[in-house]
Amino acid sequence: MTVLPDLAPWRASVDFRRLWASGLISNFGTFLTFVALPVQIKDLTGSATAVGAIGAVELIPLILFGLYGGALADALDKRLLILWTEAGQGLLSAALLLNALLPRPAVWPLYAVAALSAALGSVQRPALDSLWPRIVAHDDLPAAAALNSFRWTVGGVAGPAVAGLVVAYAGLGWAYGADLVTFAVSVVLIVQIAASPAAHEAVKPSLRSIAEGARYAWGRKELLGTYAVDLAAMFLAMPLAVLPFLADELDAKWSLGLMYAAIPAGSLLVSLVSGWTGRVRRHGRMVVLSAALWGLAIAAAGAVRHVWLVLFLLAVAGGCDMVSGIFRGAMWNQTIPDELRGRLAGIELLSYSVGPTLGQVRAGGMAGRLGVRASVGVGGLLCTGAVGLLALCLPALMAYDARTNEHAVRLRAQRAAAPTRRC
Repeated sequence: MTVLPDLAPWRASVDFRRLWASGLISNFGTFLTFVALPVQIKDLTGSATAVGAIGAVELIPLILFGLYGGALADALDKRLLILWTEAGQGLLSAALLLNALLPRPAVWPLYAVAALSAALGSVQRPALDSLWPRIVAHDDLPAAAALNSFRWTVGGVAGPAVAGLVVAYAGLGWAYGADLVTFAVSVVLIVQIAASPAAHEAVKPSLRSIAEGARYAWGRKELLGTYAVDLAAMFLAMPLAVLPFLADELDAKWSLGLMYAAIPAGSLLVSLVSGWTGRVRRHGRMVVLSAALWGLAIAAAGAVRHVWLVLFLLAVAGGCDMVSGIFRGAMWNQTIPDELRGRLAGIELLSYSVGPTLGQVRAGGMAGRLGVRASVGVGGLLCTGAVGLLALCLPALMAYDARTNEHAVRLRAQRAAAPTRRC
């Protein structure tokens, strides 16, 4: 029995390898900006509320473009959507670089770029998520989810850790410049991926097509449960907006980059031993358990006063979030039909993006009223309680079994009849 990651998707599909490498490179740069942007707003304004407002300006683009981006992913070539949105993100990094090089950098471009980046990411992510099932065999999808999570966490660990050093010793411009370079390399890799045109029965993007996807999601209570649990966990317990202030309170400004890296570091450790995930069949139960433990770990991080213990607890929380993400992704990819995959990916995007976005607003606002550590601790406890309540209200999530779920069985049979192209 092995616990190491299953590399079957990597070995079987050249397009998986190219897309995986593209994401690894661009994610590293994105995390550089992820740290640099709130640090720059903190330096320019000195306000936790102003940092939390990043989430507020990202919210509307996430909702609007996430749903419409899902419809676009079902109607257009997925590779082209990914390519052009990746190039657009690179241009936004260039704008941040130019602003940082000004004698007096302005604050408003930071919010403008955050909003535009959220819009582009919301168009890209459904296309990306709906492309994986086309280039990976059905039974390899849990392994692909684990490998993709590993890719994300490598950037999440290395990016913030490097960003802390770059911002402190070289300046914000270097962080933004490095992000620009990573997007350029990513675009070169995406160009080499095979075209992925819409299915013959694809419908044009419209409010009606979006509503069709929403009705399907509402009818699948186990899917609805994954969305609700993740939304609650991220909204109530995501502490990222207040980490610069938490580092100050602990008299450990040097630890800011490590704090940003701690959650993805925990995720990375779990992904390195993710081989066991392919043997789990009760995915819904694992989603609920790991989300509840995420909340408890965040609550404990808000209660302790030693910086290294805070970092450890943030890493534990990240590991729990990784487990939840792997099994949510497996449920989505193994049960949603291809013709609806983009629109459902748009709804998934809202569940795992709107939550953290609103969570920044919650964390910043609560910190302004109750204090930074109370914002972290209370949010974690509220998360655990909310997840428990959702588990009681959505029994279909707890009952989900990948071996017997009718949607998983049907899609497995369809994929067996039309095997994935391998090269």
